[in-house]
Amino acid sequence: MTKFLTQTACALALTAAASILPATAQTFPARPITLVVPHSAGGTSDILARTVAAEAAKILGQSIIVENKGGANGSIAAKTVATADPDGYTLLLATASTHGINPALYKKLNYDAIKDFTPVTLLATVPNVLVVNKEVRATNVQELIAEIKAKSNAFNMGSAGAGTPGHLAGEMFKQRAGLEFVHVPYKGGSPALADLIGGQVQFMFTTIPGAMPLIKANSVRALAVTSPRRSPALPDLPTMAESGLPGFQAISWHGVVAPAGTPAATVDTLNQALTKALATPEVRQRLMEEGAEAAGLGSKEFGTFIQQEIDTWAKAVKASGATAN
Repeated sequence: MTKFLTQTACALALTAAASILPATAQTFPARPITLVVPHSAGGTSDILARTVAAEAAKILGQSIIVENKGGANGSIAAKTVATADPDGYTLLLATASTHGINPALYKKLNYDAIKDFTPVTLLATVPNVLVVNKEVRATNVQELIAEIKAKSNAFNMGSAGAGTPGHLAGEMFKQRAGLEFVHVPYKGGSPALADLIGGQVQFMFTTIPGAMPLIKANSVRALAVTSPRRSPALPDLPTMAESGLPGFQAISWHGVVAPAGTPAATVDTLNQALTKALATPEVRQRLMEEGAEAAGLGSKEFGTFIQQEIDTWAKAVKASGATAN
């Protein structure tokens, strides 16, 4: 009898242990999560990541550590996450550069934007804005097109650098409107905007957050935004499509992706937490202050969005002739 009870007790203990193990393995998150941002601290990407991460952490019950890892147009950060364990604890803030432009821009990219990642959700979109020097007479896009065609040798377009969304938006503009002008790449948006004010370049496409103080100060003139819809940050400004270039779209965006092979249940947990965070009034307000619009997509829908972005930017990269090693 004693032997039977002992055997029974052992069997029950093993059964209990077996039932506990799957539950423990499925508990996510059980420790802090790292969100790798492919840009330096203080910029729009960093602010957006920290804003959403702080709110999502409350929902998940675990902290989300934002780690800035800039360089090579985001490819250093992307490679870091692509090779991380697919357990949901290392995530990437994917952008229009890492998962839109880079696949076409780099001859030998050290990661595959589709195969190496599992999409989690799109966090926000950030329109670019077309701004001109105050000496430019144009007050709308069609007037700018006419002015450039009349004296193309007098027009230079600035950008934050070759292969950036602003540069490629300009190449789309050149192609769609049949224009000729000189592209002047800078090492960042700030020096480009400084030269726009000074008249060294006559126009540029740049992010709304970077241009907004200058627009408000009447230091530059805004003509249109590059998003499909008008931006809440500049509601009176028309889109490029409304301005006579139908289908024109060149947005910056931010989303979250995990390494390929991350369990579906983990991806779903992350998606739900991030989507809930985006729905809070505090987060939506902070994003709007940065010129961003909160999004939120399912994993599959975000994957489709990424593929569409890769296709869109590939055309712009090809037209520009820009390449990177």
